[in-house]
This record gives sequence, structure tokens and C-alpha cells, in this order.
Amino acid sequence: MDLIAACKAFVAVSGHGSFTVGAAAVRIPQSVASRRIAALEEHFGARLLTRSSRNVTLTPFGREMLPSARRLIELAEAMEHDAEQARLRPFRLAVPEICGTRPLARLVAEALAHDLNLDPRPAGPDRRAELARTLEVRAAIVAVPPDDSPWRVPLDLASQADPGAVQSIYVETLRAGRAERDARRRRVLIQAEDDVPHVRDRIRRLGHSVGLQPAQVVVTSSLVAATAEVLASSDLLLSSRSQADELGLHWRPIGELDVARGYDVTARSRDDRRRVRSLPPALIGRCLGVEQ
Repeated sequence: MDLIAACKAFVAVSGHGSFTVGAAAVRIPQSVASRRIAALEEHFGARLLTRSSRNVTLTPFGREMLPSARRLIELAEAMEHDAEQARLRPFRLAVPEICGTRPLARLVAEALAHDLNLDPRPAGPDRRAELARTLEVRAAIVAVPPDDSPWRVPLDLASQADPGAVQSIYVETLRAGRAERDARRRRVLIQAEDDVPHVRDRIRRLGHSVGLQPAQVVVTSSLVAATAEVLASSDLLLSSRSQADELGLHWRPIGELDVARGYDVTARSRDDRRRVRSLPPALIGRCLGVEQ
């Protein structure tokens, strides 16, 4: 027996003094209202209503039970309201600062269909993990090694010059020859988003192995400044293909190395992590630059 539904029928019928009118008030057929009240009476082992051909009246037992039935209905309605508010309460999610506005907006919009009202908080890699650890956000999309990550984003080198036919660029070609020692050396600029060991250290080791100067592999704190440097010079920006397209740069794969960003979700609460991971992976992948 659905106790709340039965109590709703009982309160409505007793209040209107009629099965027909009471059933209509709670939008159920008269026969359903009758069965629910009968089930309630059987459950309690006593009559709630006295039925006659002209009206319905409360029995003494029914008068005693009516206030409790009303309280139960009010409590159920309050619980439903609280549940709806909880579903719509903003769910703070730390996301990479490289996420584009439109893909992020689509993620927020489509997450509502999954009863998740996302409130994105852009932050750098270290900061995102810290926000999740200190519970300043419910969950965070964090940088992880790409091999076993749910989202993998290949990284290439982007430049302002159009290379024509797409071809790999070899980092060793950035090594200055004798005639170029006094000239400004081309650099590889690493974004703050990629200032993590599985990306930064691999690029630095590659640069060292092919003879680049330490100053030719640079971690930048500002994507705007780094992009400006690339637009004004022959420097190269380490980026995903989608990000290069967004910045109006031309991308080419790195000849000597396969390097990628990796992402996963972390949260102090297992349920919070599950809620984010239960979203369609492509929604989050689009924000991170995963090629669709």
C-alpha cells in the first residue's frame, strides 16, 4: 500500500464529504479513492469513514487519525520540495582554464537534463586538485597521466606561419646552428595547463636530448601572452588541435614524441565523483579538446 497516496485520498474525501468530489480534487478515479481508503482502514484495523448513499462522514477513529494524515502529506510535500531544491543546487566543479566558453556552456545546459546544475570554476591544474581536497568544490577535473585516463587530448606544436601541407615538426630543427648562435632562438612555449610532470618533463627531456638550450623550452603563466609571442615570432605553442584552431594558429604534430593531456574526475565524496562521471563522456571531452 502507498501510505501517502492513501492518506491523500482519505483527507480529500473526508474534507469534501464525498468520494466523487474528493477523488476529483486529488485527480484520481472514484474507484481508486475507494480502494485506497479501504486499504488504509484494513491496515489500521478500524473504519475511518461512515459511508451512506448521500454523504461520507468521519468515524471517531477517523477524526483521531485525520491530523496525522494531514501532517504526513505535508511532510511528504516538503520532502519533495527539498529534493527538487537539492537537485537544482549548484554543483561546483573545478575545470581547466583552457575550456572554451561555448563547450562549457553546452556542458552546463545538457547536465541539467541529468539533474545536475553545474557551476564551473576554472582553475589551473594544481589549484583544481586543491579545491577538491579542501571541499571548496564538489568535484574537479584533474590532470593525470594520459595512458589510463578517461579523456586523452593529444598535444602538438602550433605556430602563426602556415606550413602548407600538414607535416610533422621535429624539435631538433629548433637547435641553432653556428651561424645562428647570436640570433634569437625559436622556443617551445608550454601553457600553465601543461605544467605537469607527464607533459612538461617529457618536453624538457626531449629538448635537452636534441641539444636545445634550457631557455628554448619555457613554461608560461599566461596563455594570452604566450599566444601573442607566437603571433609575433616563429615561436611554437604546445597545444591541442582544437585549441590551436580556436587561437587561429596552425598546428603540426611533434615528430619525435607522442605527448598528451590526460584528465579524470576527483572528489572527496564517491557519490559526487559518480555523478560527474555518469554524464555522457563526450560532453566533458568537448570542453577539454578531445577530438570528436
